[in-house]
Amino acid sequence: MAQLTGPCRTDRTTPLDADPERPERPERPRHRVVVLALDGVIPFDLGIPARLFGAAPGPDLEPLYEVVTCGITAGPVTTTEDYSLYVEHGAEALATADTVIVPPAYPIVEELADGAPPAPELAEALARIRPGARKVALCTGAYVFAAAGMLEGRKVTTHWHQADRMEELFPTLSVDPNVLFIDDGDILTSAGVAAAIDLCLHIIRTDHGSSVANAAARACVVPPSRDGGQAQYIERPVPAPAATGTGPARAWALERLHEPLTLQDMAGQARMSIRTFTRQFRTETGQSPGQWLTSQRVDLARHLLEATDLPIDRVAEKAGFGTATSMRQHLRASVGVSPQAYRRTFARA
Repeated sequence: MAQLTGPCRTDRTTPLDADPERPERPERPRHRVVVLALDGVIPFDLGIPARLFGAAPGPDLEPLYEVVTCGITAGPVTTTEDYSLYVEHGAEALATADTVIVPPAYPIVEELADGAPPAPELAEALARIRPGARKVALCTGAYVFAAAGMLEGRKVTTHWHQADRMEELFPTLSVDPNVLFIDDGDILTSAGVAAAIDLCLHIIRTDHGSSVANAAARACVVPPSRDGGQAQYIERPVPAPAATGTGPARAWALERLHEPLTLQDMAGQARMSIRTFTRQFRTETGQSPGQWLTSQRVDLARHLLEATDLPIDRVAEKAGFGTATSMRQHLRASVGVSPQAYRRTFARA
């Protein structure tokens, strides 16, 4: 059988330039990601986790994740396209997962969205998931976890056209249709299609820092993030700056994060009144201008802490926080740690 090649392929052979005199590092257990392929799965969504997590390199370019695809049983799985897939693992693989990912599958999602309970074999499969495992739903895959009672009281997202329906069917959920993804601790959900890429990169960034996530993004030729901070709370990434609306003002502000920017400054760049600009900005981004500006500065500060040796005071200045105290407060509110602790965890070797 022909072997796939390319930058996203995980090559587990010995590098040609390996130094035989160099002592080997003890091999760390890899984080195991198990992707559940249900009948009617969308192939594109199914393949995203393996491509992104498989492209995340460790210090010696070793794979950081092991990605396993399973079905309810091992064997053929139908898809939404004109072909089926064959998976070698059954639901028993779910019991070994550190992270479980459920992509959308039809008509199962439609049945669950109509109020049907999960089929017994699906319920039994989901019951195998360990209590401490991270659960990730891509797009309408959130219906699978919701119908199994695993999202009670959680903040989630899904494809915008299903958001109202999901919240009506599961009234304990808080469903936000305006975001690309939501990180609610051990439960993570994304909107449709490309948002699954955003979420997988967010997970890599959370686990290993932006350098590793950016390397995975470059290998797979996708944006490392779509103009918004990636942190441990509800995300509101915004569209890339456009040529109309508030886009030019956002692009202008991104070049001047180190400066003391005001709402009047940004509204002036868009040639709008402050009131119109604020309303339009929230419509386009889901955030107020102040919230967006803070998230951009936090994201820049995180990058500088990871990729440079600049003193903390200098990082705060370049990121636009003015003082280390201000940056410390914002970083702790966003990711729960101090700048020093963040740097120790994620700074480049």
